[in-house]
Amino acid sequence: MSSNNDRTYFERMASLDFEQAYKKGFIRAILNRLTQKQGGLISFNELRRSLDIQNQRDMGMQEIEIEKIIGSLNRYQDFDDSFLPRQTFTRRRWENIDRVFLQGEYLPPVEVYKLGAFYFVIDGNHRVSVARERGQVFIDAHVIELQIPFPLEGKFDWYEVLLKQERATFEQQTRIRELRPQADIRLSLVGQYEKLLDHIAVHNYYNSQRLKQEIPYAQAVCNWYDNIYAPMAAIIRKRKILEHFPKRTEADLYLWIIEHLAYLQASYKREISFEEAARHFTDHFLVLRLAGWWRAFRNRMCKLLNRQGK
Repeated sequence: MSSNNDRTYFERMASLDFEQAYKKGFIRAILNRLTQKQGGLISFNELRRSLDIQNQRDMGMQEIEIEKIIGSLNRYQDFDDSFLPRQTFTRRRWENIDRVFLQGEYLPPVEVYKLGAFYFVIDGNHRVSVARERGQVFIDAHVIELQIPFPLEGKFDWYEVLLKQERATFEQQTRIRELRPQADIRLSLVGQYEKLLDHIAVHNYYNSQRLKQEIPYAQAVCNWYDNIYAPMAAIIRKRKILEHFPKRTEADLYLWIIEHLAYLQASYKREISFEEAARHFTDHFLVLRLAGWWRAFRNRMCKLLNRQGK
């Protein structure tokens, strides 16, 4: 009889625990909508499609930090980013695990993928949810590490991950760090490394036509870097153009100025030097910025005068 009473007590406690966790998740969801914060777990499958997984290895049983678990293989829609439940259809599963936890009984380890410093649940989402709700800092896990060609640590940022993967792909394809160790080509916008590959291909095409012979790709990369990228980067540094674009990189400006150069050559029907293109680009940008400041100032003054007129 006592055993049945104990079970009923733990079941009642687990039910209250779920109600509290679900209510907390509901309130967080409202706050996330108001602040336009995503607030969800990361879909491992979606992330995996964006990454070049090079290898995997079984790391065996480990004790891992629950805070480092940021995503899930299949249950990323069922929990928020604090692993609070977002739905009630698996309530019984959550409560059963919580009851076992309350009774001090054994819970099997969760199974996770490890990417850099982060973990993604393969099996055991409800166990992670209950453990986190109970203030547990670590959890036992069977860890499978997936190796990617760049470090992944600090605060997880989707955009940064995509940028790092694109950069790694560019460096692997061109072997630029091997061919030109001093090269440090970093872009701040996703999708731009493809443009650099196009630049290499176009430059190589014209060189091949001029020399009337095929040029090996490694040589094409070196030709582009030595004769196009590096000279333009030197001009960007000499003219301190980056000071006008504090959130951008040298490679960003290289792309913009090269595109501006093509526009100038098409407009003026003559050859334009790198130096001239860089100067025209900077002057044009400053004029646009001053015009923007003037419009903003004029609008503020008009609003102020209208208020005073009333």
